[in-house]
Amino acid sequence: MDGRSADERGASVASSGAVTSADLPDAASTTGTIAAARVVPIRHERNRGRGGAVKTGYRRALADGMDVVAVMDADSQHPPDYLDRIIDPVATGRADYAKGTRLRHRDRSAMSRWRFFGNSLLTFLTKVSTGYWKMTDPQNGYTAISRDALERLSLNKLYDGYGFLNDVLAALNAREMTIADVSHPAIYGDEQSEIRYGSFVPNLSAILLRNFLGRLSAKYLVRDFHPLVILYLVGAVGLGMGLLGSLVALWSLFGMGSAFVSGALSILLAAVGGVALAMGMAYDRRENAGLEVDGDGEAS
Repeated sequence: MDGRSADERGASVASSGAVTSADLPDAASTTGTIAAARVVPIRHERNRGRGGAVKTGYRRALADGMDVVAVMDADSQHPPDYLDRIIDPVATGRADYAKGTRLRHRDRSAMSRWRFFGNSLLTFLTKVSTGYWKMTDPQNGYTAISRDALERLSLNKLYDGYGFLNDVLAALNAREMTIADVSHPAIYGDEQSEIRYGSFVPNLSAILLRNFLGRLSAKYLVRDFHPLVILYLVGAVGLGMGLLGSLVALWSLFGMGSAFVSGALSILLAAVGGVALAMGMAYDRRENAGLEVDGDGEAS
């Protein structure tokens, strides 16, 4: 999963004192070795992606009867001394799933403005998609999950690539499971990201949209009905048509006398759509308020 050997990864995990053994799926990295004490190495013959590696670890953990399964990435961005805090909300039964967040920690000095902007934008989009409105830093892979939550998830249906974490959140919300955010400092080295943004952005956008529509259908149409679905629909249609109409009116401004009227009506339609979307989000947030707990307590 990175250039470090399994020995180094095992030492990093075990140094917290919170675990006595570790399963370390290797996504078919060509660097490093697979041999370590107190480590059960699992190697894929081909690269199945970040999500594929984690799912293999989850399956092995379930087979070994583990009650809480933690994931700490091997890129040194997850401080081992925070592992007990990641595990605590799950181990104490306060949450089904806990994840790290760098955006809520007071020390974000290592995070560039560009990273912060991108992370904040993705946080907002994932909030809308998954229904966890207080969650931040959705791409943070420092996580812990309960055995019960793992058994309720359909691991085979979860995305294998870098959208895996977003997919997990949506699946958890659809099953009414509770999550916790645990803040930790941002740590970045000189590692190079393996994400190919040309495919990552459209793929993740499709995942977020699919999860959003699936969540609305499962929670507010199939199991029960809630008018926020209508608000979302009216808002999306109204805003989309309003913006399109405004562009058409602007384009024809110098060629048609009615451009001002059509433009004004388009702006009004867009405004109504925007209000409907905002109301839908407000109702959505209220409906999901009980599915998030504070993972930090008094710590920060």
